[in-house]
Amino acid sequence: MMSTAQRKSPRGSAPTLPTAERHAEAFEHIRSAHQTETAEDYVEMIADLIDAHGEARLVDIAGRFGVSHPTAKKIIDRLQREGLVTSRPYRSIFLTDKGRSLAEYCKRRHQVVLAFLKALGVSDRNAEIDAEGIEHHVSKETLEAFAAFVTRESGSGQS
Repeated sequence: MMSTAQRKSPRGSAPTLPTAERHAEAFEHIRSAHQTETAEDYVEMIADLIDAHGEARLVDIAGRFGVSHPTAKKIIDRLQREGLVTSRPYRSIFLTDKGRSLAEYCKRRHQVVLAFLKALGVSDRNAEIDAEGIEHHVSKETLEAFAAFVTRESGSGQS
């Protein structure tokens, strides 16, 4: 039986693997993104709720994420410890300046990824779903390339 390294690719040449350092770097990026993903999603949702309804209540946050009240409370408590939100028992949840800045950054990043996927021809529904995952893992360089692509595409369609 051939090992993975010995198998031939469909084109007939042996596959090349990234160096161990490059591979480890990629996985470290993914682990880091996963650690911040929930916080980013929550502050973005809190900002959206405040902007739409004037407040963000725990029950609404839990409902939007499809999680239990205790699960949402645990995450809100973590965000409070990280200085992203403030809340008091039986009161709305508010973003700190740090939380509002993070929410605005996340919203801009989401919009760029979403616009990029739509410019590629991805359906609105799938672009929205895919953007939710991609936005947390895209590098600054790639995000800038997405934005430049969208700008070029939107400019080329105008007369």
